Amino acid sequence: MCAARGMERSEHSSEQHQQNGPWLRSAQKQDPSRSPRSYPRLHKTKSDITDMVRVADVISTNKVEMLPFPKFGLRDNLIKSELLKKEPTYTSIKDFRFQELDLSKEAFFFNDTPKEEEWFKAVSEGLHPGAKYAKIKLIRLVGIMLLLYVKKDLASHVSEVEAETVGTGIMGRMGNKGGVAIRFRFHNTHICLVNSHLAAHVDEYERRNQDFRDICSRMQFPQVDPTLPPLPIHKHDVILWLGDLNYRLKDIDMEKAKKLIECKDYITLYKFDQLKQQMEEKAVFDGFTEGEIQFQPTYKYDTGSDEWDTSEKCRAPAWCDRILWKGKHITQLDYQSVMCLKTSDHKPVSSIFNIGVKVVNEELYRKTFEEIVRSLDKMENDCIPSATLSQREFHFKDVKYMQLQVQTFTIHNDGQVACQYEFISKLDEPSYSKQWLRANPSKGFLTPGSEAQIELELFVNNQTAARLNSGEEKLEDILILHLDRGKDFFLSVTGDYLHSCFGSSIQMLCYMREPIRDMSPDTIRELAHLPLQMKDDFVGAEKPLDVPKELWMMIDHLHRNASQQEDLFQQPGLRSEFEAIRDCLDTGFPESIPGSNHSVVEALLLFLEGLPEPVICFDHYNRCLECAGDYNSSNEIISILPLHHKNVFKYLMSFLRELLSNSIKNHLDINILASIFGNLILRPPPDQSSPSNLDKRKCQEYVQQFLLATKGP
Repeated sequence: MCAARGMERSEHSSEQHQQNGPWLRSAQKQDPSRSPRSYPRLHKTKSDITDMVRVADVISTNKVEMLPFPKFGLRDNLIKSELLKKEPTYTSIKDFRFQELDLSKEAFFFNDTPKEEEWFKAVSEGLHPGAKYAKIKLIRLVGIMLLLYVKKDLASHVSEVEAETVGTGIMGRMGNKGGVAIRFRFHNTHICLVNSHLAAHVDEYERRNQDFRDICSRMQFPQVDPTLPPLPIHKHDVILWLGDLNYRLKDIDMEKAKKLIECKDYITLYKFDQLKQQMEEKAVFDGFTEGEIQFQPTYKYDTGSDEWDTSEKCRAPAWCDRILWKGKHITQLDYQSVMCLKTSDHKPVSSIFNIGVKVVNEELYRKTFEEIVRSLDKMENDCIPSATLSQREFHFKDVKYMQLQVQTFTIHNDGQVACQYEFISKLDEPSYSKQWLRANPSKGFLTPGSEAQIELELFVNNQTAARLNSGEEKLEDILILHLDRGKDFFLSVTGDYLHSCFGSSIQMLCYMREPIRDMSPDTIRELAHLPLQMKDDFVGAEKPLDVPKELWMMIDHLHRNASQQEDLFQQPGLRSEFEAIRDCLDTGFPESIPGSNHSVVEALLLFLEGLPEPVICFDHYNRCLECAGDYNSSNEIISILPLHHKNVFKYLMSFLRELLSNSIKNHLDINILASIFGNLILRPPPDQSSPSNLDKRKCQEYVQQFLLATKGP
């Protein structure tokens, strides 16, 4: 069994991923509440495998085998729960070899836009010629790719295959950084493979830590049983994590590092490794293991050679490319770099593992199954499930934009029978909760006497901030927690939202000279309902600002501090710094914006994304797409925008043109800026479908016209 990981350079893009096509073979439906005599549990016949695998050495199939269940009632969940408890009685550990191949840009290099078929062909040709493999899954996020293969004779034991992506680039979505993962069940062991590309640069280890945490929290795999919550990475028996983790050497002179490398004193050098230090502090990869490193750092080399970086920047050596694991019965047999590959400034790494997998003894499984069913049959069918909650009223204080708050309560099964619980929707409502609220888990299963912790997560983002800022909605909701065949519990959730410039309209902010936290709710509500097109003679109590002061503060800060900075709009900011920037803009304190330039950039983009009415108003969206490429027609649209929207557009274009005038220093590219800002300034109306890739390119082209113009609109 092997997994191939690819990383390649690509043009800038928002989050995107490609997966395999439709299944070649539909899965057989099974009912777990029936005796296993009726259905073979795991094995397929030789003819089944022949039919499933094409004549070629590699197959394209999403799921080699899957064990879905057509019904998921209380009885089924109880059977599965009891089978899990008694798993050691019907399984044994059998070793399988698992190979990780880092077939990244370090192994292959294509000058054009990434083409999956070329990667697929290149990786497939690199597999051992003496064995036949089945391709289980391919997943890609921009330049991060993961391919999973299995020997054909083992393919029938692979099931429940899922793949997901998480972008951790700027705004938490861009795919230039992030991770891809494939999870599957092999025999009775659940395995998860993760490939990630974390934030770069020596001093940015906190951003790398944040990327890791984001991938862990946001990577969620759907389960076969729709009544169960999604599976996170850590809920697997075996986790293999690989990639360009980008951790560097810290507090060591470059010449000393190179001398230690010459002497092959990797043990001493490893003491200065950031990943080692962060793992020891339990700040990242807690519970993971990495094998002893007995190879020289994998970064940074002059491309085409084995010489260390001789460029102007002269980057220090570092073990950027790593493979770690977590779980039981895992033995690493080999961990090495591949020095012979010279097509990149990195050297790829590879590892071979021996993994003990839980293999089912069919006869013992059948006996255990039948014992559980007989025990269930003895239960009283008329017993009513019963549960108690530790708390039913929840109040969240001082809720802020993009800052998660969590409260926890316990549900305890105090009855004589198992119970299944789920948050259900109220009448005529599409979801069990308001958009800003989520229960985790939202459903579950409890055996008699057991209990579960449920977290209520309150999070205000760009989808919900506008209505809270305008007073159209309050942080108030009633949740219904339903027991299957039992009673309903009603949970009251309230909160105090602190108004923010994020999610407020351009018009409203221009008429607001004081920080928004200093304004009364009535004044904010009144300003939020000002019409877009104001009469020329209307000035209200004071003459409005030309552009929102918050927007001016961010752009002025970047103009003074970041015009020549590299990686601007490429690297995400720190969450803690964004929160400080938000509080500064909302309260007026401190007077100058805190945080790094990357965090200010991210705050600027979130500000634009959160506008209830985008810079170019919804009414003009389709017309702008039609005019893309026609500068005169495009400029006419700008001329009829509401005054303050027109001012903001001109101000932004002027700022971006100035950044581009410093491109020799900051290496900014007009395509990158036009892509990012085109899809923030131009957004489809809420009642229109999400933009296609063609629409996104037209938005980019529309903005690019103004960035190329020698004079502003």
